[in-house]
Amino acid sequence: MTKRRLPMAEHADTLSLKALRELVTGLVKRADQADIRTEKLEAEHQTLRAENDQLRIENTRLKVDNQLLRDEIARLKNLPPRPPFKPSGMEKATSDKSAGGKEKPSRRRRPKGDTGRVTREEVLIASVPPGSRFKGYKNCVVRDLVLRAEVIRYRRECWVAPDGRTIIAPLPTGIQGGFGPNLRRFCLTLHNHGQVTTQRLTTLLNDIGVEISKRQVIRFLTQGLDGFHAEDAAVLHAGLVSSSYVTVDDTGARHANRNFHTTHIGGEYFTAFRTAPSKSRLNFLALLRGNYQDYVLNDAAFAFLEDRQVDPVLLEPLKRQEPQRFANQVPFLGHLAEHGIDIFDRDIIRPFAEAGIWGAIRHHGLVGNAVIVSDDAGQFRVGTHALCWVHAERLLHKLMPATPRQIEQVETLRELVWLFYKLLKDYQRKPSQRAAHALQIRFDRIFSIRTGYSDLDKLLSRLKRRKAELLRVLERPETPLNTNASERDLRGFVIKRKISGGTVSRDGRQARDSMLGLMKTCQKLGLSFWHYLGDRLGIATSHPAIPPLATMIVTRA
Repeated sequence: MTKRRLPMAEHADTLSLKALRELVTGLVKRADQADIRTEKLEAEHQTLRAENDQLRIENTRLKVDNQLLRDEIARLKNLPPRPPFKPSGMEKATSDKSAGGKEKPSRRRRPKGDTGRVTREEVLIASVPPGSRFKGYKNCVVRDLVLRAEVIRYRRECWVAPDGRTIIAPLPTGIQGGFGPNLRRFCLTLHNHGQVTTQRLTTLLNDIGVEISKRQVIRFLTQGLDGFHAEDAAVLHAGLVSSSYVTVDDTGARHANRNFHTTHIGGEYFTAFRTAPSKSRLNFLALLRGNYQDYVLNDAAFAFLEDRQVDPVLLEPLKRQEPQRFANQVPFLGHLAEHGIDIFDRDIIRPFAEAGIWGAIRHHGLVGNAVIVSDDAGQFRVGTHALCWVHAERLLHKLMPATPRQIEQVETLRELVWLFYKLLKDYQRKPSQRAAHALQIRFDRIFSIRTGYSDLDKLLSRLKRRKAELLRVLERPETPLNTNASERDLRGFVIKRKISGGTVSRDGRQARDSMLGLMKTCQKLGLSFWHYLGDRLGIATSHPAIPPLATMIVTRA
């Protein structure tokens, strides 16, 4: 029996009671079926969302595992691990240019400044028809470079003195092993400033016409640099004494087929690199101490030990009215052993060694009241310390949220941090007590937020505990908000490491550190590294003599 389909347009008053019941029953069944289908779709939707969340979490776990495998492969190949994330862009996004500031007008082309230093003039003859009139000259200044090998034979006079001694006329300054100072300056500039390898440098010189071996080029680059090493040490000392802040960072380095670490210490007018087998706090303090080798137990040393929560029972026998200074490590360890400290237990002796070096640093007036700005690496946490905001925000960028809500929460917090970072930049330009108080309150509000996303909440709590170091700029507005200066300086070192690999000898390692540090220091002081090398190698030029770099650093600071 087929059901009769009722027309929808038919009026209810014209239907019989039976037909009305059938119509109502059909509508109810349709509604029930629609509800059932809706419930099924909602259940399927919830199931798909749950499966999607699980897939997101699994994808996040796979990303982490993949990155761990990449890092392990890099470690086995003795390569630095690649960062698992892209730069956040906070520094660029909060700059004045991106915030709507006017761009600087493009520089107009101006006459070159070297037109008054013409080294040679040539008159060019024109081919003209008879009857032409001479109207003078039209000048054209051309810049060119001449590279040619020059072999000089010095005929040195020999005399025999009345007492029988043979006197020979001395060679000009800078000649070493049959090679002149200009050749050495050329090698030092191309290798350190131009990142040219020794093999390519040797090939280039041979092509020009200079007969020289690779071994001799290496001697130029690594030996006879005592004057440069001494000036590099003086630069570090002057920077630590006079600078109001220093930025520090480190990177991996290969030396003698071993993994070493290169630490960068820099300020507004100086840069220094130091490579050592360790990057511990003890090593960092030894770098800050410079060429000094002494240990000092004074108020600064005991305050350092108290901050490290050393047992007061061990400290009490060491305290004296006057500071105690020891020439080197041997008498210092002997003094500790006499007062009941186990010098063979590394865990016990390490804080005492660090405190002795820190006391020596304060004794010699190094670091002083300077702020040490770092990326939160533990070895740099000494003295008056400040944290890099870019690295702090990078922790948010490194989070791997698994759900859309977590992604939204992380993005919201990043926007708040970016805005706060811009306000700190504005404060640096116009510091005031009222603005500092408002920024402290705003900091507490941002990092007290709780989202329910456990990883994000733990990170916010961790950053809030470092409030004093993150807001160091409020009491010292000259302090930079990041360690970008150190990373820029280290970039040159990393490029050199990729091109030339590691070092083999101690002379090579020290030469690399000293020459790169001096090159970066010359750039910060506005000096030509080429002219600096010529002045230090005794090459006579028309340029004025360059004073010691340490003197220039102290004067400008």
